[in-house]
This record gives sequence, structure tokens and C-alpha cells, in this order.
Amino acid sequence: MLAEIFGLDGVVVLIIVVVVLFGGAAIPKLARSLGSAQGEFKKGLAEGHPKDAEAADSPGAASSDEPRPST
Repeated sequence: MLAEIFGLDGVVVLIIVVVVLFGGAAIPKLARSLGSAQGEFKKGLAEGHPKDAEAADSPGAASSDEPRPST
């Protein structure tokens, strides 16, 4: 994906800049934290969907077809 945008030379330069800025030891830590953040995000999405579906199916939930009382 990056190679399509920047070309192969641009990707190589980007990798060199990242190594210089963060250092070689910090890159695995950064990748590990990004991976765990992605896992938490996916877990949150998976937990959120069934609750939304249950709330919409419950008899106490107001549907969009019913008029709402004015306050």
C-alpha cells in the first residue's frame, strides 16, 4: 500500500527515518503495542455488536415506528 503511494524508494527512506528517530530497540516495542491496541479494538467491536442487537430486540426499546411522547 505504501509502495503504491510513495514508491519503493520512498518506503525505504521512511523506514530509515523511523529507525533513526526511534532506534532499533524501540521498534519492536512500538509494533507490539500497536498490535495489542488493534486486538483490544477488535475485541471491543465484537463485544459491542451483540449488545446493540439485544437492546434493539428487547420489548422495552422504543422503535422508530412508534410516536414519542412530547415533553
